[in-house]
Amino acid sequence: MAPGGGRLGELYLRHADSALRLAYLMTGDRVLAEDLVQDAFVKLAGRLMHLRDPGAFDAYLRRTVVNLAHSHFRHKRVERSYLKRQAGSADLRTPARHEDVGVREEMWRALQGLSARQRAAIVLRFYEDLSEAKTAEILGCPTGTVKSLVSRGLEALRGEIRHG
Repeated sequence: MAPGGGRLGELYLRHADSALRLAYLMTGDRVLAEDLVQDAFVKLAGRLMHLRDPGAFDAYLRRTVVNLAHSHFRHKRVERSYLKRQAGSADLRTPARHEDVGVREEMWRALQGLSARQRAAIVLRFYEDLSEAKTAEILGCPTGTVKSLVSRGLEALRGEIRHG
């Protein structure tokens, strides 16, 4: 087991329910809330050994959940803006909102089909806009592993979207 793994498990048992409530209240979506909490714990796992005040974990976790939720919604705004621009350039009279939702749901399902480490690497790199080095630090792995996780994850997403 990785250093701090047992400690992380204890912290998860102690704090996951309150983090899930916070994420759900921020998003109104239980599945999204669960993913945000999972991502928050993944993000904090790399920093657990360096936590000076173990009593402050709850505050770190809350801040991380809030940041991940804000990042999620910021990404969605950018995504909607991009889709509107694409719809306008394709000379469509009105954007088909149900199609936007379908594309988003398809992408969401495909993302959920990735391994947890691939998903975390992709979320940290593209949703959180972190460098490969920072992503590697958070995931506790070499930069080359991040590159591999992202490459394989994107390949799987492309295949799933094309064939889904």
